[in-house]
Amino acid sequence: MTEPDASTTLDRSAGLLLVAAVFVIAVCGLIYELIAGTISSYLLGNSVTQFSLVIGLFLTAMGLGSFLSKFVRRDLLTALIAVEISVGAVGGIMGLAGFATFATTALYLPVLFGFVGTVGVLVGLEIPLVVRILQELSSLRVNLANVLSADYAGALLASLLFPFALLPHMGVVRAGLVMGLMNVLVAGVVLWRFRSAVSRPRRLAAACGASAVVLGGALAASPVLVSWLETRLYADDIIYARDTSYQRLVVTRWRDDVRLFLDGHLQFSSIDEYRYHETLVLPAMGLAEARRRVLILGGGDGLAARQVLKFADVEAIDLVDIDPAVTGLFRDTPMLAALNGDAMSDSRLTVHNEDAMRFVRDGVEPYDVIIIDLPDPSAPGLGRLFSQAFFSLVGRRLTPGGMIGIQCTSPFRSREAFWCIVHTLEAARWGPEETHRLKVVPYHTLVPTFGTWGFAVAGTRSPKLPNLPLDVPTRYLTREILPGLTTFPADMAEVDTPVSHMDDPVVSRLYRRGYHKYLE
Repeated sequence: MTEPDASTTLDRSAGLLLVAAVFVIAVCGLIYELIAGTISSYLLGNSVTQFSLVIGLFLTAMGLGSFLSKFVRRDLLTALIAVEISVGAVGGIMGLAGFATFATTALYLPVLFGFVGTVGVLVGLEIPLVVRILQELSSLRVNLANVLSADYAGALLASLLFPFALLPHMGVVRAGLVMGLMNVLVAGVVLWRFRSAVSRPRRLAAACGASAVVLGGALAASPVLVSWLETRLYADDIIYARDTSYQRLVVTRWRDDVRLFLDGHLQFSSIDEYRYHETLVLPAMGLAEARRRVLILGGGDGLAARQVLKFADVEAIDLVDIDPAVTGLFRDTPMLAALNGDAMSDSRLTVHNEDAMRFVRDGVEPYDVIIIDLPDPSAPGLGRLFSQAFFSLVGRRLTPGGMIGIQCTSPFRSREAFWCIVHTLEAARWGPEETHRLKVVPYHTLVPTFGTWGFAVAGTRSPKLPNLPLDVPTRYLTREILPGLTTFPADMAEVDTPVSHMDDPVVSRLYRRGYHKYLE
């Protein structure tokens, strides 16, 4: 049976336009999918789980859309244009709607999954419709090859555009709205080209125009809308917010309390960060045989570097933080640079914006002190930086009398994860026949904004933390409190845990289990 919408006016240029439309919808569709996964990762954490759920639901919905396309028996061009308008309207607003739902209700996941499922069904409808429309121009073999090639090429472009252009320069909300407008624009072009072959062209034109107005208005208002929504997520005034290629960066302020949040997780409060950073840095610096060369992994805010620079014999610091937006912000913003004492501009400090594991793996120069100030292992991507392989690479870069200082998350909120990090440090091996190992001393302190927080100092010789010389000015650490740092009460005492590995980042599972139990 012939299909009425396979118009006799269809020519080669019309066919190329439809294939181009497939390409654009593929770009936009994958970007909507990435936006949904990114927002969920920002708001809920555990990016592997969030992206797995989004991708699985999106692909399933696409399959459902392809199945439903067989029930579209007439007016195929009309249906295709309606699908393109709908994809633009629903997908374009998805990021803003998800953000708004999370900030104002407890229905985030149902709403997000509803949007993802709807967009997936609409995208799944598109390819079968285009193939059927193009059937009069060439064989099924050629049509499928052309349409699927355009679809996959669009997916490739989307996978490059989103992390390298859209996310760092627009953010998830504006990126979604821009893609939605692009979808609607393509629908308008297709409608104009086939205006004589579609039914109800005026209704389609009205829907196209209305969608463009709504998306354009939302795009114009998006800075104000996003700022208002974020104020509902954070207790204090937001003074800086940006999506980078790696994370959502937010700085808040209330009176003298400046706070940094990465992907919604608090990194420090200026009211008490000195407790954290003195406890992290000074034991390793004070117990090392030398302090000439220091490596800081993480710590892009410069607060750990400020503690390191208290020691006059430090000659060089390499600070490795993957996100140039963080290091630049804390170097170039006067208020934030004042927090780290302009450490990021010190001539002895060199910033390396690259992956910490790659840096320690590829380098050869040893360090007297290595400070590991990385985010908690809340996801497998971070868990690899708390693995036996990573700690072995770090140990390889340590001088014989050197020391490592590392933050190990809370031994109260995530007791198993804390001791897993300690045990993984102890399992690190390197050198000839892997004979070198670390001797580890775990300890903890109270940081009011974090609660009880855990650390470890490690070296090839046993660290004597109670004997730590405090030869630099401190605001928190004193010789009197040092012995108590290594004493763990019963509810934080050592427990058996497996060692965390690159291919099995058990520390991330233990971390999430501990925090979920605490929050419940």
